[in-house]
Parts: sequence; structure tokens; C-alpha cells
Amino acid sequence: MFLAHIPAGYLLTKRIEARWRTSGLMPVGLAASILPDLDLVRFYVVDHRRVLHHEYWTHVPFWWVTIAATWYLGFAVMRRRTAGARSAVFFGNIFLHLVLDTVVGRVAWLAPFSRRAFALVAVPAGYHWWVWNFVLHWTFALEVLVVAWAVADAVWRPVGARCEAKT
Repeated sequence: MFLAHIPAGYLLTKRIEARWRTSGLMPVGLAASILPDLDLVRFYVVDHRRVLHHEYWTHVPFWWVTIAATWYLGFAVMRRRTAGARSAVFFGNIFLHLVLDTVVGRVAWLAPFSRRAFALVAVPAGYHWWVWNFVLHWTFALEVLVVAWAVADAVWRPVGARCEAKT
């Protein structure tokens, strides 16, 4: 995914805010929606593109499950009933990122028990510049759909919410 992580994070965060009847979580949601891709800095600067960035720990679901479990266990030990909407937004957006990457990117869902990486669709290399392989593939329409959905939600949802509040 190139474009859909932040719009998808926006949509998920809006749904969690509505479910928990809270607000102000959008910065956390948007940051978490792209957090696994911070490994791109290492990919380009340190490893000089020799290791696919989906092979770094930030794209391995097992480590995020471990971090989330530790986080929620910490809340249980402190005898707090819930880790709250902020945690749901944070971890929800990270896992949404990994699910979206699984569409055409390879994510090792069974790591560290298996090195096999999964992708729903294989994008063939047909163009010299690798980006065109993805942009001109039919799966890019899914990204455009997510972006359009987020834009539509941002444009029309607040108007509908204001109308409902007046009645």
C-alpha cells in the first residue's frame, strides 16, 4: 500500500472514537497507521535497500502482539479495567497497517515460527521503475477506494452529524 494507510487509519480511528464516545484520538491513530513503515528509514539509509523493509520487526505481527499483550497485562496488574480507547486506536491501526500490507506486500504472519511471508496478490514486475508495477496493477484501485471513502467521510460525515444533533 502506498496511499491507503493514513486514510484507513482515519476511518478506523473515527469508528473507534464513535464506539467509545470519545474524541481527540486522531493524532494517535494517524501516527500508528504509518508506524510500521518507520523501518523505511533503516531500509534506505542503513541497509541501502538490501533487505526488504517488510522483513524488519516492525512488519512482524508477532512482535506487535507481544507488545500489545504486555501493555494490556500491565493495565491488568495495575487493576485498571481497560487500557482505553487510545490503546485500541494505537494497536488497531498498527494491525490494520499490516493487514493492508498483506494485500500485495509480503507479511510474515507466522513469524518467528515460520519465515513464510503471505501476500493475497502477487504483483508481477513488468516496468523498469518498480512503483509503476503497483500503481498500474488492479489492486491500486483498492487504495483509491479507501482514499475516496476517507475523503467522503471527512466531507459529508460532519454535516450529517450536525444535522442529527439539531433534531
